[in-house]
Amino acid sequence: MILTTSRGILRITALPALLGDQVLLHRRWGQAASARAVVGWGLKPTAASARALAQRLDVPYWSLEDGFLRSVGVGQQEFSLSLVVDDVGIYYDASRPSRLESLVLQTLTPAAQQRAQALAAAWCRAGVSKYNYARDWGQPLPQPYVLVADQTWGDASIRYGGADASSFQRMLQAALDENPHATVLLKVHPEVMLGRKRGHFDLAALAQQPRVQVLGQDVHPSRLIAGAEAVYTVTSQMGFEGLLWGKRVRTFGLPFYAGWGLTEDDLPAPSRRRPVPLENLIHAALVDYTRYVDPETGQPCLPERAIEWMGLQRQMRARFPAQLTAVGFSRWKKPIVRDFCQGSEVHFVPDMAATQASSAQALVVWGLKLQPAAEKRPVLRLEDAFLRSVGLGADLVRPLSWVMDDTGIYYDATRPSALEQLLQSSDFDAALLARAAALRQRIAAAGLTKYNVGSGGWQRPAGDKRVILVPGQVQSDASIQWGAPEGVCPVRRNMDLLRAVRQAHPEAWVVYKPHPDVLAGLRTQHPDEAHAAQWCDEVVLQASMGEMLAVVDEVHVLTSLAGFEALLRGKRVVCYGQPFYAGWGLTQDLVPPARRTRRLSLDALVAGTLILYPTYISRTTGRFTTPERALDELLAWRASGASTLPWWRKALRVVLRWYKR
Repeated sequence: MILTTSRGILRITALPALLGDQVLLHRRWGQAASARAVVGWGLKPTAASARALAQRLDVPYWSLEDGFLRSVGVGQQEFSLSLVVDDVGIYYDASRPSRLESLVLQTLTPAAQQRAQALAAAWCRAGVSKYNYARDWGQPLPQPYVLVADQTWGDASIRYGGADASSFQRMLQAALDENPHATVLLKVHPEVMLGRKRGHFDLAALAQQPRVQVLGQDVHPSRLIAGAEAVYTVTSQMGFEGLLWGKRVRTFGLPFYAGWGLTEDDLPAPSRRRPVPLENLIHAALVDYTRYVDPETGQPCLPERAIEWMGLQRQMRARFPAQLTAVGFSRWKKPIVRDFCQGSEVHFVPDMAATQASSAQALVVWGLKLQPAAEKRPVLRLEDAFLRSVGLGADLVRPLSWVMDDTGIYYDATRPSALEQLLQSSDFDAALLARAAALRQRIAAAGLTKYNVGSGGWQRPAGDKRVILVPGQVQSDASIQWGAPEGVCPVRRNMDLLRAVRQAHPEAWVVYKPHPDVLAGLRTQHPDEAHAAQWCDEVVLQASMGEMLAVVDEVHVLTSLAGFEALLRGKRVVCYGQPFYAGWGLTQDLVPPARRTRRLSLDALVAGTLILYPTYISRTTGRFTTPERALDELLAWRASGASTLPWWRKALRVVLRWYKR
């Protein structure tokens, strides 16, 4: 058991995983017998009581602080990926030893040296920093330039790093004197520019300095560091990140990364510090000193995993313009749109007329509600993706995945989509294909489909007849309108498809499965479907699609996603329309799409369709995730039985059925 005197520390949900023990608020002396340590937050005044308690109990005191790769956003409500635990001092206090200092001095094995180098490369490749919500600076940068980092007034690392306000003036003057050929790019805190916080520079006076360019926007530091000739800091973490990027770093205080022979320091190093290879500092700071928790599992993880996860957030948040206007979304969908567009600010308007006053760089719409020629600005089209949920979208079950297409939409065969372009031109390397193969095999083995509904058992009929499954679709669905275009595809209705299959394969056992939205009464059944039994051997209502796909021989479709799900299971698929998976040499196409000229392997199709194209949001974190993790969450969701509808949704189903009679 670990004790603390701070209620704030107890709000860190990952604390037990990070510390490997239960953490309790100190309330009574009886706890002392089983306490193995007391924790407090850094050198804050509130930590004094924790230190005193540790002394009274004669147990170690551990100083806690945020790690160097903390979170996406800022604030106590933001999930923190990392924590440093110091039983000697704390890393930003140069006046006395810290555990980090002793770790830096350890001799590294060759494997540890290589790991440190790989971590630095991964950090730069992912473009991460301590906080990762802001976008990169999108405007041209001066050439050449050196980067100077201001800090907010009262930052504890300044005082404990042996510096003061005058250190910042010396830093700026040195940057100007030492780099007469370069612009000095001064990065100040955005709250300082807004007048909410105090920095260390007179911004009005700086405006008179022709070689100083002040950057006060809330931007991510990675691009600024990457392009700089040198990084000038007092004690800012930006100096450490500069070392990771291989930059020359000048310090005017004594941050944790100074005094090791890796930086050019204005202050003399403590005798405790001596020159070491850069790998020593990286390994000590990112591996040995910092503890990490996987945000998706809540379990301890390695720094490589933390960097990978944060890099995914950075990549996904930067895909679309900073300002988006979303048109015509329901109240239920609005928070979901915000989640899938996180990284951009989304403004909602009821209709296209209201977009005229919007200055957003792009519009967001659902599917093909807005036709391509109707708007000159870029349009981002949203739709349900292919591993969606446990439950129907029409039942307002929140999705795990959407597609977000800035070119077209995958089910519209009349024009290109981002998916079609991916499949037509992407380089599917061996690692990506292996990943796709593993994903495909897991989906098939688990029996997962788009909605994962249906529970009634279904047995393949006895005998040696070939079994053909014909999945029904919502007859008014846009995927039929645009994926089986009138005048191009002669078969465009469910019953025409079923009749064509029956006539072409009189010897086969033909099974028809209506769409689950129709069965649930959420979408209108076409009158012809009442006569489906005339054209097939069996109509199956409640069995799950995954269960049926595992045992049938063939699947014949208009544009149904069931055709793609059948391909995942190695089944023969015949397409009467032009779904996204047709035309790549994997299906028998009665109306081949002319634009699709490339022959793909099944795993290349899976890689494009399930890995590269969709966007996945974790149910655990509310952040972007991978298809593999989405698969884990779908399986857990299905196993939990949490897809049971609330009473109000069941009642709405009854009303909808009555209304559609």
